[in-house]
Amino acid sequence: MSELYITRPLPEKVLARARAHFNVTLREQTTALKKGEMRAALVLYDVVIPTLGDLFTAEVFDGMEESRCRLLANFGVGYNHIDVAAARAVGIRVTNTPGAVTEATADIALMLMLMSARRAGEGERLVRAAKWSGWHPTQMLGLHLGGKTCGIIGMGRIGQAIARRAHFGLGMEVIYHNRSARPIDLPARQVGALDELLQSADCVVVAVPGGAETHHLISAREFEHMRPHAHLINIARGDVVDEAALIAALDAGQIAGAGLDVYEFEPEVPAALRARDNVTLLPHLGTAALDVREEMGLMAVENGIAHIEGRALPNLV
Repeated sequence: MSELYITRPLPEKVLARARAHFNVTLREQTTALKKGEMRAALVLYDVVIPTLGDLFTAEVFDGMEESRCRLLANFGVGYNHIDVAAARAVGIRVTNTPGAVTEATADIALMLMLMSARRAGEGERLVRAAKWSGWHPTQMLGLHLGGKTCGIIGMGRIGQAIARRAHFGLGMEVIYHNRSARPIDLPARQVGALDELLQSADCVVVAVPGGAETHHLISAREFEHMRPHAHLINIARGDVVDEAALIAALDAGQIAGAGLDVYEFEPEVPAALRARDNVTLLPHLGTAALDVREEMGLMAVENGIAHIEGRALPNLV
């Protein structure tokens, strides 16, 4: 049997499928791999299933032309933690798990939109601290999203799933900005310039892939274009948003609030964000549902099975 290395614990259903086709070595730690561990994995195993945080940089692939591993079957749709070009240069292919994460991630975006706009996190903390004095007409007034404009940056699978929820679920007008023309079968309007979206939206949702092209896509200049009552939602990658600029924008009242599921230096979350009542913080829950994680894992394993059987890889990136 071929040798498979899984870098984090995965659901039992996934492990059972993997063990039916591979000799499986499961790393029990939940922390990211170190450089030496990554290089050792490339030498010792035929297939590796890495995930977010396992930074397979060009340095990791240096001198690995003759390594045993020929496939990194990434667990997750985002693969900006893997230098795909450097992997290809030494003959290692990379796959991911598109589709499996779409609906669950869009759910988290909708939840953050509502929590941020309606001050849900702040309200729960008030109740838990036994500081709630009772209902009154001007208590904790937030932003009603019905009839407002949702601006989505990035209109791939996840962006479109968010658009459906925002329009059909909340009755919002949807506008979107995408790097290329992206006609969609939804009541939504594409705008040509990011500035136009930022100036028009009551809620801005970031749903772009991570990587060098989108690093700090939302920074000080972009916050200057947002409306003072608007909320920023990030379910993409943490470094798409310049956290220092976000903190400065919140301090200056340039925006009303933010809802974050990802962070620039994850798992570190700045104290300045943790201290603010108008920031909703989640611990990267985007795909954190058992059936979703099972589907992701099975997709990664199927990529591995296709590789050892010499078939076309279902999800080659």
